[in-house]
This record gives sequence, C-alpha cells and structure tokens, in this order.
Amino acid sequence: MKVLYACAIAMMAVALPAAAALGPGTPAPDFTTQASLGGNEFTFSLKEALGKGPVVIYFYPAAFTKGCTIEAHAFADAMDDFKALGATVIGVSEDNIETLNRFSVSACQSKFPVAADNGGIAKAYDAIMENRPDRASRTSYVITPDDKVIYSYTDMNPDKHVENTLGAIRQWRSVNPTKPAG
Repeated sequence: MKVLYACAIAMMAVALPAAAALGPGTPAPDFTTQASLGGNEFTFSLKEALGKGPVVIYFYPAAFTKGCTIEAHAFADAMDDFKALGATVIGVSEDNIETLNRFSVSACQSKFPVAADNGGIAKAYDAIMENRPDRASRTSYVITPDDKVIYSYTDMNPDKHVENTLGAIRQWRSVNPTKPAG
C-alpha cells in the first residue's frame, strides 16, 4: 500500500508546473482565518478541516474578476464530486471579508467558503504573483489529513484547477479509501 502511495505521489510530481511552489510531501502551512460561506462569516481552521478529510486550497487574485469568477463557478459546479470524496474546498484571496461575503453568494453559489488572507497565507504557500505582490497567484493545492501537500498546480488560466485537484484526490482516495471522509 505504501509503495502504491509513493508511486501515486511520484506520478503527480511529474505533472507539476515549475511555478507551483510547495511540492508533494511538503508539510502544509497551518492557518486560521476569516471566511465566508453563503454570505455568513466564520472562522476557518485548516487543522479542523483536515480532521474531516483532504482539503483543496485554491488561491485566486481577486473576487469578481473574470478568471476568478469562472474558477469559482467551476468549483461550485463540482462540489458534489468533492463532497463524495470527503474533500473540503476553500478559496483564498487578498480580498476583505465584506467583498468575500458577496462573492461567496454570487460566484461560489453558497456551495463552498472563501477566505480572507490574513497577510501571510498566500506567502506561506508561495502563491504570490511575481508582478503583483499584493495579489495571490492562481495556485491550487491538495492537502491530505496528515498535513502533507500531495498536489499543487499554478496556472493563471482557471480551466484545469478543478479537474486537476479532483484527479489528485481520486488518485489519493484509490490508495487511502479509509482515511477520514467527512
């Protein structure tokens, strides 16, 4: 079983773009921050979410921009698939919580939370735009309940983030069917 897991991790590493900062096996930086789901604010804790199963953390530059809205809609449309795999999804940006309250209802369709970067989350995940250090890059991570990054993907095009993170979780689930699943 461990050999299969190691092979799965190695195969995912081959697919990583050079810009993705934290690679497979890297400990995931823990964080707690303000978040919004359906316009309702709450405190999101990565540690608590990982207690339920894998977590997809996706960083995006700014709420209500074209690419970020497309990406949020795609994650919202795929939430049944993520939930079936026992996964939590959270989007993180530099936007303030008031903006995220509106974005969580409109673009996220009240299906998953978005969080306000407290000034260090994107930096800890090396998900900062080189040419705009005040904004997160479009980077997605899959974190497993043992606090390890198993997949990371950076591309400003929002089209493959959902497909790729779902694929990584499915692959992980194929060798870890009994890990926490919600």
